[in-house]
Amino acid sequence: MVFLFRDKAISNIFFLLLLILAVHFHFFITPVVVDANVNDGLFSIVFSKFIAPLNQSVLVGIYLLIVLAQAIRLNIALNNFKMFQNQHYTVAMCYVMLTGFFQEWSNISSALLANSLIIWIFLKLATLSNNPTPKTLLFNTGFISGITIIGYQPTFSLIIITFFALAIVRPFKIAEWIILLIGIIVPYYFLGSYFYLTDNIVGFKKFVPWFQPHLPVNKSTIFIWIALASLVVLIVSGFIYNQQNANRMVIQIRKSWAVMFILLVLMLPIPFLYHKATMVSAVLSIVPIAAIAANAFSYPKKLLYPNLLFWLSAAVIIYNNWLLVKK
Repeated sequence: MVFLFRDKAISNIFFLLLLILAVHFHFFITPVVVDANVNDGLFSIVFSKFIAPLNQSVLVGIYLLIVLAQAIRLNIALNNFKMFQNQHYTVAMCYVMLTGFFQEWSNISSALLANSLIIWIFLKLATLSNNPTPKTLLFNTGFISGITIIGYQPTFSLIIITFFALAIVRPFKIAEWIILLIGIIVPYYFLGSYFYLTDNIVGFKKFVPWFQPHLPVNKSTIFIWIALASLVVLIVSGFIYNQQNANRMVIQIRKSWAVMFILLVLMLPIPFLYHKATMVSAVLSIVPIAAIAANAFSYPKKLLYPNLLFWLSAAVIIYNNWLLVKK
């Protein structure tokens, strides 16, 4: 199956559509869950008012459209940045398959929507190195990050990620760091002004991230451990193949990969750090995992190992679908 996505062809979009229908075939039997905790941020408030009441068929379409759009956009971006030796659709394939690893990742959630903005932020950071107007780009990156955090509070880690990325891709200039910080603060300034003018300054507290270390699952199961172990295998395999081919990459591409690795390291702990965060928030890590795991599907000349990884992932997805249907 992997060979279908190892080249750059328009037909791969059709194969992605078939893949996402197979990954989420439980939608034909079970309803789509709209995860809208109004304490998570602005996105959840919008979801609870406008998305949750919609017909189930519409909700399925919304979920599939969001995932497909994100997968294709991330794939095209990494191809355009030449982060792989060959152009392919294995990144999109990995992204779609990863959404089927856990039940919570099949929900329409603020975290899933936030992934669209996280991909956008990565695009900004990846073009920062040779940009002729870095200050404008930095302000826009900070502004998008601020909006993302207001929309979904557990993305607060984006502040650390953007500053780490800036330190990697550009030499230190205090003016650029300040501009990035201003961009992050401006959305909060507008939000605070709104609550102040409406005499509801207490409402501003709802959009301030609340840290509370905890376990994101109430009860662990064998399946959760198997799914997590499969993710580790994908990440480690992708990292090994990436490092084996790192010498063939120019410095700018290496920096882009460094940003992606930072994104992974700082996104993985999110479910453990934020108040009432669950496995739903772990969907934020799909962006870097898909990019890194794609190395293990695209670089090997022989398809034996990529196919083994594919069917390992497929087994996890099939069992997850069975759990969803059984409910």
